[in-house]
Amino acid sequence: MEITPEIKQRLELLNEKYGALGQDLLSYLDGLLYADVTTYWDYIELETLLSLQKPKTKIPDEMVFIMYHQITELYFKLALLEFEQIGNKENIDAKFFVERVSRINRYFEALIKSFEIMIQGMDRDQFLKFRMSLLPASGFQSAQYRNIEIFSTDFINLVAKDERANFKVSDAIDAMFGHIYWKAGATDIETGKKTLTLIQFEEKYKDSFIALGEKCRDKNLWQTYLRLSKEDQEKPEVKKALRINDTNVNVNWPLAHYKSAVRYLAKDTSDIAATGGTNWQKYLPPRFQKRIFYPELWSAEEYENWGKAWVEEALKR
Repeated sequence: MEITPEIKQRLELLNEKYGALGQDLLSYLDGLLYADVTTYWDYIELETLLSLQKPKTKIPDEMVFIMYHQITELYFKLALLEFEQIGNKENIDAKFFVERVSRINRYFEALIKSFEIMIQGMDRDQFLKFRMSLLPASGFQSAQYRNIEIFSTDFINLVAKDERANFKVSDAIDAMFGHIYWKAGATDIETGKKTLTLIQFEEKYKDSFIALGEKCRDKNLWQTYLRLSKEDQEKPEVKKALRINDTNVNVNWPLAHYKSAVRYLAKDTSDIAATGGTNWQKYLPPRFQKRIFYPELWSAEEYENWGKAWVEEALKR
């Protein structure tokens, strides 16, 4: 085979690369010579991936439940990769900002549309049986979703709305964490005490949530937006990307869960408690939480009626 100028150039560049690392290029070429080519199934670890579904019961639709939640967590991981890149980008401009926020928006739009799998894709009687074997586990315990919230906004916006006025943006994260909004969603409906679901969740993740909150003080999506030039901040596409993000994460996504809960857990005379005793009736509807990542981008009327129209539509069943 002829050693073309292109091949020679690549060899010289490789020699420079490995030479700078104190390595011998010939050894790496020998490794390449004997290495197997990559296959699709090995590259994506297909056999491992398909072995990760371990139902607790023999009820068929539990597999739907497990796999959908695993897919959800993979989308969350994709979103977190984008948050990291946005927060770490130096000299950020509107083009990069919109491109990356739009990626996050597409991930959530795919999730929101796909939630019909949970709303229409399981047999209700099967669900009400296998769910009892999952106690006290709950989708409430998704740490990646909590990380997305922390990466999105100043931590004060995650404080329960009735206690938000007691804090400043600069206050210690651990102090604000004690009043974070989602704790109310995992209190026992009867006694008002922490459920085992919440106790387990805090034991495992509390310290990492607080550490991430400190890290994101100047790297969350809102603070990154404020690092843009004034001209870029005022561009319609920039504000639109953030408004879509706010609506997707804080209205459409929890509402998709709410619609599912209405289908599977609501009765004519009473409501069935969610796994772990989470109070889905008060926790999921967006209008109760008034959780808004970028309040400065919404009008007073939009803020006041946050999520109301979507919830009313969800109740039409």
